[in-house]
Amino acid sequence: MRIGIDLGGTKVEVIALADDGSERFRHRIATPRDDYAQTLQAIAGLVQMAETHTGERGTVGVGIPGTLSPFTGLVKNANSTWLNGKPLDKDLSALLQREVRLANDANCLAVSEATDGAGAGKPVVFAVIIGTGCGAGVAINGRVHAGGNGIAGEWGHNSLPWPDDDELRFRDEVPCYCGKSGCIESFISGTGFAVDYARLSGNPLKGEAIMTLAAQQDPIAERAISRYEQRLAKSLAHAVNLFDPDVIVLGGGMSNVERLYHNVPQKVREWVFGGEFATPIRQAVHGDSSGVRGAAWLWPQQ
Repeated sequence: MRIGIDLGGTKVEVIALADDGSERFRHRIATPRDDYAQTLQAIAGLVQMAETHTGERGTVGVGIPGTLSPFTGLVKNANSTWLNGKPLDKDLSALLQREVRLANDANCLAVSEATDGAGAGKPVVFAVIIGTGCGAGVAINGRVHAGGNGIAGEWGHNSLPWPDDDELRFRDEVPCYCGKSGCIESFISGTGFAVDYARLSGNPLKGEAIMTLAAQQDPIAERAISRYEQRLAKSLAHAVNLFDPDVIVLGGGMSNVERLYHNVPQKVREWVFGGEFATPIRQAVHGDSSGVRGAAWLWPQQ
């Protein structure tokens, strides 16, 4: 049995998977924010709950909103800031009395979809989260590719490629939370989409409301989503030019916008070097469950 934990900023979720990937148990609780010791206890309690319910002991994998530094062994880059600087894998291993594997939550998405989702059977899977923020992960042959510095897939914190004049203005007006400006995340996250619509209309709305207006042929909403598609296409072309994945999988709230899967592949072709592009762009099969399932699959099939 494989147990996965998705440690988010607002909730901690556990899943127990049988060897064939079928779900045996799932539960979620509120995250003990700003309390590292209580976070450890919450994870341990969920593992115990899963094992009590199933009557089996399982391997444990944890997806986190950050990564482990290969230099210090401590968590870094986590927006759940109370995790930063902590030896989370070692502390959990001691508490649970077994090895615990950790990975970035976007890498867990990639592993989940590479194992039995939209990227199943594909050697190189590039999985993109376009939700409140923007992250990405890489799975090679079903396993996390974290890289020598532990930051493979952090494509959202590269600059938006080939910016036009308006995107240069956006860059100056909307700095990224990371302290730099012009990051892909600030443009193609769901938050960035809403910010761009507000800049165009003067009316702050959430993404779902904007897409409702676009479906009603509202010209400003249509302009906002068209610009979003162009920016997403340029950003994906950047990744294709770098390592040419076998499939691109989209997760997060913006991945539910159906028109992206028709319009974006055509636009990517305009920016890929040489103009040839046939890589499938697919929605994550497991949706919001991909992170917790991918954490479980950090212990892959033998």
